[in-house]
Order: sequence, then structure tokens, then C-alpha cells
Amino acid sequence: MRDGQTTEERERIKVLERDNRESKRASEIRRKPSAYFAQ
Repeated sequence: MRDGQTTEERERIKVLERDNRESKRASEIRRKPSAYFAQ
């Protein structure tokens, strides 16, 4: 164990980080058409 985290906590962090990446990617995809049409 590192940083005093349990296996369950590390697994949860991995899931949250993946969700966060996917959300950022989705936001970026939605933002691009908005920027294009705003020109």
C-alpha cells in the first residue's frame, strides 16, 4: 500500500479519474462547434 490508501480507495480513484477524463473530452467536443459557429 502506498500513501495509506486501501485497494478499494485506489480503485475508486481510478474510476473517478476515468470519468473526469471522459467528461473533459465531452466538454471539449461540445465546445468546438460553439466556437466555430460563434465566428
